Amino acid sequence: MLTIQNINTIECDEEASEEDYFAAIQRAINAGVWAFQGSYGRTMMSAIESGRCLLGKNRARDYYGNTIPSRDDVLEGTKGSYDYVVEAMGSEWADQMASL
Repeated sequence: MLTIQNINTIECDEEASEEDYFAAIQRAINAGVWAFQGSYGRTMMSAIESGRCLLGKNRARDYYGNTIPSRDDVLEGTKGSYDYVVEAMGSEWADQMASL
């Protein structure tokens, strides 16, 4: 669940650890907030592309109505998949992000 604390962590908490920051982004991805202001979508996509976050558990739609696939919709090892995060950050990190 995305909370105001998560939003604050994403937007302005410069003292948040890397783990807390990307956990907040993962919660935003899971909540499907792709229609928020543009910086959220760019931040979430950057975290997915870098292998720090997975796609959400469910499909979502962005502001323009485009479908954002779920982590189960993409092939193993491709951006947004569990295996992609394992490759980039290790299985402990991937397990943590997948559990959110």
